[in-house]
This record gives sequence, structure tokens and C-alpha cells, in this order.
Amino acid sequence: MTNEKCKVLEHVDIGAGYRRIVFDAPQIASAAEPGQFVHVRVPALEESALRRPFSIFNAEDGRLELLYKTVGRGTAALATVNVGDEVSVMGPLGHGFPVACAGEPLLVGGGFGVAPLYFLARVMKSKGLSPKLFVGGRTKADLLALDRFEALGVPVFPATNDGSAGTQGLVTDPLDDELIRLRGIGRPFELFACGPDPMLKAVAWRATGSKSKGWISMDRHMVCGVGACYACIQKTVRGNSRCCIEGPIFAAEDLVWD
Repeated sequence: MTNEKCKVLEHVDIGAGYRRIVFDAPQIASAAEPGQFVHVRVPALEESALRRPFSIFNAEDGRLELLYKTVGRGTAALATVNVGDEVSVMGPLGHGFPVACAGEPLLVGGGFGVAPLYFLARVMKSKGLSPKLFVGGRTKADLLALDRFEALGVPVFPATNDGSAGTQGLVTDPLDDELIRLRGIGRPFELFACGPDPMLKAVAWRATGSKSKGWISMDRHMVCGVGACYACIQKTVRGNSRCCIEGPIFAAEDLVWD
């Protein structure tokens, strides 16, 4: 982990309140693993304001990419940061996804939960694996970076609540079709998921119910990012775990759901 002063290289609006920001961050980018996160000090906030956590969308050639949605004071302030500004970024933090996979790697994302899955897909492809992406959102506008996945050669199976793209319904609908297909040919699979809790619970249930491996990215309010404040607790079979230290990636069978 390092605290790096990072110059903003790109900062673009990608529609529907979502933005992509790219930092020159050679130290963090060289150490980052898919599923880890960074803690960003937003320059436009007062000095006493807490850092904001963001999943790593991509880390390559010294560049650190993040996707985020403007939903509150911190992200609204981050949206005002300009190319050329310097930002304090701490990371990489937490434990990432395992990249090795026994069987078909099935990536499941909801909304901007797709962010760490792109980094994972890119690394998997570089190791000769063939991931597939199942991605859901309320509308087509909530399906992010699909062109980036397709450029990697990753098949994409979208679902939207309103039917504006892909299957009308939940992301688990096209996922279930694929699980039925794989079971029919006796092909093992592993699930890798990031998104809202109801989706994560559904994916974890499918992994444990089929006795397959599942890797779940748990999004909790990470105040300090280094395990000191105990604000990001997740219940597991071993007791309370800190998402910033023991997570944010957990094995599906280890999670306890309320």
C-alpha cells in the first residue's frame, strides 16, 4: 500500500451520472490486483473530510482507472476535479479476486459494480482464460463499459429491468440459462460478482447451492480503509470480518446473510 500523489490524466462524463477518471499512478497501478480498491482524498472537500473508497476499474502501464456515479457530496466534489489536478490516492487496499479458475469463469455485475470485473476480465484473458460477463441494470444507461469488455473478446449477456437492452428482468435470468447449459454438459464453473446486496446474495446462493466456487465483492462503508475503525463489518462463518482488510472479496460459502 502507498499514498501516491496522482495527476489526473482523463476525467469524462459517460452518461446517466456516471464518470470515468484516470490517474497517473505508477506505484499503485503496478501493485494492484483485480477486486482491490483505493481510497481517494477529494481535493474539493474540506481538509477534514474522509477519503472515499473506489473499486479499481483498471490498472495498466502506470495508469489507474476508476468508474463512479455521482450520488452524494463526495462524488459530486470529485466530479469537479480537472485534468492536470493532483489527487492523493491510497492503495491498493484489501484482498482481490483469485484469478485462477477451475472451469468457466462467469462474471456477474450490477450497475457500477461492473467496475472491478473489467480489470478481472482483462487479467483472466491475459492468462488464457475465457470469462463471460452477465451484467444487469435498471436501464440501458446503467450498463457500463460494455464496449471495453467486448474489445477484450469477452461475451456479454445484459439484462435490464425495463427491457431497453438484453433480457428484460434480472441479471440472474441470463445467468441461470448459462448455468443450466453448463450443468447439462457437465462443465464446472466459478462465479465472480460485484453489485448490490440482493444480487450478491442471489449469486452466492447459486454458487453454494451447486457446490461451486463463488467470489463475492462486498461493498460496505469503508471509513478508514485500513481496518482501524471497524465500520465496514461483514458477517461471516468465522464471525465479523472487516471488508477493507479481510475483504472486500469473500468466498461465497463464508458469508452470512441477514
